[in-house]
Amino acid sequence: MNPWEKRRFGRCGFDVTAFAFGTAPIGNFLREMDEQVAADMIARAWSAGVRFYDTAPMYGHGLAELRLGQALRWKKRDEFVVASKVGRVLHAGRRSEVEFAPWCNAAPNHMTFDYSYDGTMRSFEDSLQRLALEYLDIVLIHDIDRFTHGDAQPVMFENAMDGAWRALERLRSEGLVKAIGVGVNEWEVCHEALKRRDFDCFLLAGRYTLLEQDALDEFLPLCEERDTAVIVGGGFNSGILATGAVAGAKYNYSPAPEEILQKVDRIERVCRKHDVPLPAAALQFVVAHPAIPAFCAGTRTAQQLEQNLDWFSLPIPAAFWQELKARGLLRESAPTPD
Repeated sequence: MNPWEKRRFGRCGFDVTAFAFGTAPIGNFLREMDEQVAADMIARAWSAGVRFYDTAPMYGHGLAELRLGQALRWKKRDEFVVASKVGRVLHAGRRSEVEFAPWCNAAPNHMTFDYSYDGTMRSFEDSLQRLALEYLDIVLIHDIDRFTHGDAQPVMFENAMDGAWRALERLRSEGLVKAIGVGVNEWEVCHEALKRRDFDCFLLAGRYTLLEQDALDEFLPLCEERDTAVIVGGGFNSGILATGAVAGAKYNYSPAPEEILQKVDRIERVCRKHDVPLPAAALQFVVAHPAIPAFCAGTRTAQQLEQNLDWFSLPIPAAFWQELKARGLLRESAPTPD
């Protein structure tokens, strides 16, 4: 699998590269990143043929969009695809008064949830300004899941299906956006949104991986039926599919429970037998599904980016996938790379 391979983005009339550059780390997620390091990573992704970039106002309170826009400033606009998000509105503030966590020393903006029509339009226009672009290829309604909102999720979801949806539908009809969708951590929310509205695409984080394939039950079949594209992020389940079943391995941003550690250990045994790095299998598995044209990965260093690109293009024998299924470690119905 080549990271620069162009793949059809559902019904939307454009292609994306199979590997997408995720910009959360360049928004200073958890720790600061030097300006030059961020610029060098984007430049390296570009030189490797990556032409798909995912960002959001949330990432560093606008910092990721600012850095990405600067890096793409002099590229030909029709040579790359940018996805950003709505659902949070930024307001300038004193740096000393902004609550940045979990971002570190990010852009000096306060951030509030707003899924209204007006808030969505404001968020979209602000993103265009930070990125210095005349249009966005993809815009996603961000974080209308229970993971983010808890008991308030049903209300937030309904607000988004009304206000944010109407705004995005208008932007799509006017040609300012090519594709609209939802970006969340729960496939069930994506499924419900697709049943409710005419969305083109979704960004699903962490819920279709080597460890989890419940999205095959209802959501992904409906996406195939409607020719809806799905971008998968969080393909390492926040860490364990990159590190393996080691002490302190993270699963869904917390220490992995014993049953997950045991399952990953069994997968690793098959990996060793076939000389396949676990992260390579995790990266390549998700984009084998016909509804998933791209995998989105965020990296902190150029070395991490290089490693991900290498894993993405490493040949994996068919016998490896066959054995995972034979051992009950992968669903029989899960598509695997050719």
